[in-house]
Amino acid sequence: MKKNKIVLISIAFCILILIVFSICRSKKPKESITIIEVKKGDIKLSINASGTVLPQNRLSIKPPLSGRIEKILVREGDYVKKGQILAYMSSSDRAAILDAARAQGEKNLKEWEEIYKPIPIIAPIDGQVIVRGVEPGQTVTQSDAIIVLSDRLIIKVQVDETDIGKVAKGQKAIITLDAYPDNKMQGLVDHIYYESKTINNVTIYEVDVLPDKVPDFLRSGMSANVDIIQAQKQDVLLVPTNAVKKGPNGKNFVVVLNNNKRDRKIVEMGLSDGENTEIVNGLNEGEKVIILKQSFSFSKKMEETTNPFMPPRPGRIRK
Repeated sequence: MKKNKIVLISIAFCILILIVFSICRSKKPKESITIIEVKKGDIKLSINASGTVLPQNRLSIKPPLSGRIEKILVREGDYVKKGQILAYMSSSDRAAILDAARAQGEKNLKEWEEIYKPIPIIAPIDGQVIVRGVEPGQTVTQSDAIIVLSDRLIIKVQVDETDIGKVAKGQKAIITLDAYPDNKMQGLVDHIYYESKTINNVTIYEVDVLPDKVPDFLRSGMSANVDIIQAQKQDVLLVPTNAVKKGPNGKNFVVVLNNNKRDRKIVEMGLSDGENTEIVNGLNEGEKVIILKQSFSFSKKMEETTNPFMPPRPGRIRK
């Protein structure tokens, strides 16, 4: 019984191989033609990477001693200058004295306020308030961040190590925020970090991209997509990339339509973004370029081939 099963399986396998071989031999290449006109346009070669909006320099302002916040003079989003007073606070001793004086009356309170002045909290840099961490009357310690300043917001981009060699300081960039996809910002590469990081088993280098203008809606922590422009050209001859073929001699060529006849033209390529390719030499604007595509179809005989292991179609009798 086992030998019979092995024989049957072997026969079935051989029949299956013959069917597959017959199908492969029955394939016929079918050629489709697309004719396009050589036109001028713009082409851009860019590196796409994701990033996050962050302060380039984030400065947390902490009180010089423990005490109580008396006044806060700024709000989140305010721009401040170096030396500007941001808040006033009382030391723990002053807070205790003022509380005792307040219990004795308003006049006594004002006298002690004149005698014992509050401590000003001063901005050490020019920047923007991105965090207001306390409110008047709140008790703080020397470890508490009262206010956080940012000198300027940047986009910190993560670039794959395979692309970092194409990035250079001063290159232009286009920034698109996930929160505001219709508002594209212009920027430039400001700094490329020297030390790599490994994220999800991928080696990346961080790159600082500085926006040309910081809009009011930009916030720290926003996600962004950044196109770092490696090269770009305007008003150049372009053809679809799949129209360019490589000949046996190693030279690139395109097939053009000349007086209703096909003709090969050797071309010199420039920039290519994958979809379109710049033609530096070999073509003129307005020429007709033929794009040839081959697909495979099955012959009628193959279509009539029936798998012996499948039941016949309705209306058909297997012979």
